[in-house]
Order: sequence, then C-alpha cells, then structure tokens
Amino acid sequence: MEDKTNINERKINPQAARMQAILDEEKKVRERMAKVKHKIMVMSGKGGVGKSTVAANLAVAMSKLGSRVGILDSDIHGPSIPKIMGVEGLRPSGGPTGIYPILSGYGVRVISIELFLESSEDPVIWRGPLKMSAIRQFLSDVDWGELDYLFIDLPPGTGDEPLSVMQLLPNMDGTVIITAPSDLSKHVVKKAINMSIKMNIPVIGVIENMSGFVCPKCGEKYDLLGSGVGKEMAEEMDVRFLGQIPIDPEISKDSDIGVSFVIENPDRESSKIFMEIAQKIRNIVENKKDRKK
Repeated sequence: MEDKTNINERKINPQAARMQAILDEEKKVRERMAKVKHKIMVMSGKGGVGKSTVAANLAVAMSKLGSRVGILDSDIHGPSIPKIMGVEGLRPSGGPTGIYPILSGYGVRVISIELFLESSEDPVIWRGPLKMSAIRQFLSDVDWGELDYLFIDLPPGTGDEPLSVMQLLPNMDGTVIITAPSDLSKHVVKKAINMSIKMNIPVIGVIENMSGFVCPKCGEKYDLLGSGVGKEMAEEMDVRFLGQIPIDPEISKDSDIGVSFVIENPDRESSKIFMEIAQKIRNIVENKKDRKK
C-alpha cells in the first residue's frame, strides 16, 4: 500500500506549484521594476473626477520635461488610457524579454487590458483573483525597459486593483490623488488618501480637477462645480496640494480623439498648469525629504 505521506504530498502539489508560480512572478516584478526609477499611482477613490485624463496628461507632461515615461492602465473593467493616448486598436508585440508596451506618438509607453481584447467594447467579467493575476503579469511580463517614471492609473475605489498594485510594487514613490471640487467628492476621495497612508505609501499630493471655467470670450471665471475643495481636503488630511485644473472643453475633445492636450495646446492655461504640476511632482519625488506623509 502507498505511504499516506506520499498521497498527502501529491494532493498539495498543485497548490504548492501555484504558490511557487506566484513567487516567481513577484520576483520578476522586482527585477522589472528595478529598471524604473519612480513609480507613481494616480487614484481618486471616486469615479467621474477625470482621473484617467489627468493621469494621461501628467504622463505626457513628464515626457515633455525630458523623462522616459510609461503608463499602466490598471482599470480592468473600464480601461480608457488607450483611447486617451491615441493607441486604441493597436496590439502589443512580444519578444525574448517579454511583452513590449505600445509606444504612443508622444513618447509614452502604454499597457492596458484593452490592448489585448478583440474589441474595445468587450467586457472583462472577472473576480478579484483574476484581476490581481492580470496586474501581476502586467508588472512581471511587460518589458518596460529603462524608465524614469511609471504612472499607474488606478480605477475608482479602494478594492482589488489598488490593493494589488500597492502590495506588488516595490519602493513606490507615492500616490497622486484626484478630486472634483465638490463636498461629495471630498467625502469619498478622503478614503483613497487614508488607504495610501494605511498601506504606508506616501501621498505626493492632491489635484483638484474641473475647478472652475474661464469664459474664452470675456475672461471671467465661473465656479460651475465649486472650487477650493481640493485645497481644503489637503489641509485637513495634512498632505500637499498640487494645484487646480480648470474645465477646458479642449481637454475632453482631445481625449475623445486620442490627441495629447498638453502637446497640441501648449499655450492654454490648463496645459500650463499640467506642466507646472508635473514639475512639482518631479521635484517632490526626486527630493523625498520634502514630503509630508
């Protein structure tokens, strides 16, 4: 009769093999990310605040400042970075060193689950473990090469995707928090700040998006959705306030057609603010003692 010990060992082998595979992937993540100088998550905790648009424009602004930049769209269910970055419909290629990200027309390397789907309209109906596995593979199997900055665009909330990235990425530089100028947004976005703090990830700062509208004809500013909430929240949470990005119809128009707003509209006020915020972020992460949290 076969030894019971051998039978038990055989039963746990599949689980042990899976665990070993995960450990191997996480080792590859550390090796890949060793080539990335700065890793920054862009999150909000709330949908509808223009987070992905801000993340994409910050990535291009950082590239315009002379940095080598990549952006990882970690929103598994509602990816939008490919469309905003003008790479929708393209497919990543592979080689001996892994999967190569798509190089956008603005010099930013892009990876998203949407780039692997048959159609951009195909839904991804996955539970937590599959989403975490996909994000782990994005970090371990994608050959990002040498980067100065990797921006990770997180979906709304404080669930699987943000948690996976926070747990997997070594030496995270911090989070950039996006809010809209409303009390409701402030109430929800505070959760993202608290998540970052609880996970021991520095908060680089808060950006208030859609903050006022300047009439192109008369030059008068109108606070259509409110104003000042981001700065108020940053003070309450004792984190840095990075700036306010006003409503500009050109931002939405350019995002819809996959054109970079900061490249195509360098003289518009919102574009100048994106560049100023990107410079602030670079100054902060490259001078870490200047952080608050």
